Amino acid sequence: MEGEDRQGSLIERRKNDHIDICAKEDLSPGYQYWDDIRLLHRSLPEIDLDEVDTSSSVFGRRLSAPIVISAMTGGFGKAKEINAVLASVAEKYGLGLGVGSQRAALENSELAETYAVVRDYDVPLRIANLGLPQLVRQGVRASLDPEDGAAAMEMIEAHVLAIHLNYLQEVVQPEGDTCARGGLDAMERFASSLPLVAKETGAGMSRDTALRLKGAGVVGLDVGGLGGTSFSAVEYYRARQAKDVSRENLGKAFWDWGIPAPVSVVTANVGLPMIATGGLRSGLDVARAVCIGASCGGMAGRLLPAALEGRAELEQEVKMIVDELRAAMFLVGARNVDELAEAHALVVGRSRDWLDHMME
Repeated sequence: MEGEDRQGSLIERRKNDHIDICAKEDLSPGYQYWDDIRLLHRSLPEIDLDEVDTSSSVFGRRLSAPIVISAMTGGFGKAKEINAVLASVAEKYGLGLGVGSQRAALENSELAETYAVVRDYDVPLRIANLGLPQLVRQGVRASLDPEDGAAAMEMIEAHVLAIHLNYLQEVVQPEGDTCARGGLDAMERFASSLPLVAKETGAGMSRDTALRLKGAGVVGLDVGGLGGTSFSAVEYYRARQAKDVSRENLGKAFWDWGIPAPVSVVTANVGLPMIATGGLRSGLDVARAVCIGASCGGMAGRLLPAALEGRAELEQEVKMIVDELRAAMFLVGARNVDELAEAHALVVGRSRDWLDHMME
């Protein structure tokens, strides 16, 4: 029991560290990959801005805008307040919402309320969250099973369950789960009874991986590409605080590791609904993502500081993002999200170089 308590405290402390670091530090790779996506301006849009309809459907759920507030937190005291703010704003603006990894609550039921608070709000798309490393055996610790996945979904009355593929983070953090053998089989086992979304967390997704996941039966993808929060960078700061020179070096070495988010959207487009995450900073970036094949855009980095300030600050931030999206749609002459998906987009810069080499 003492060992279990120590493990639980470790997870809670790590989650608290992640929120503090993400709110205070610059964790981006230093290159804005979404700026490589250029939308073609239409001088004669022939539509009225007031008539632009930003609503869309993702995983059979109707959203007021193709935006998901990406998974941020859960599993420690402060997380309940943060998730309540996020859920209240997601309800008001009709957006999707993901919660952080729920492993902590499966191991300690007292933490369930830090996630379950989102049930108090009418969020049109709720996304539960578990990690693929916990779906396979790690040393003496048993793996999670589909019943655990169902429990995670029930905890927040989720519509889908995200299984996050965060091996970059796991290999850098000192307490990481690095046995990846059997991961695809585990995804297939869970997908046979649960609606799974395979979710990368900052390192991007290749076409081969997307096809394998589609074959395993997932209902959607979250490409989680390079460009936003680098969890290698997060672990770099944690290691520096702990004076762990070896891990600090590892985190720094892999800070920019991964496939850029826009490149991931293009290459991982295998006919499944797709959330584009990884460095989206604006409604314009959401429009760019939809134009190159995403069903919607997921955002966390821009929203977390506002969420920590409170509901009013987050509402203001989300309103600006939706206004930016609507303006982008107007300027390309798109009356709705379906027409936005057909708008012409150019890919330039480093993203163009990536695509040229990946398609050789």
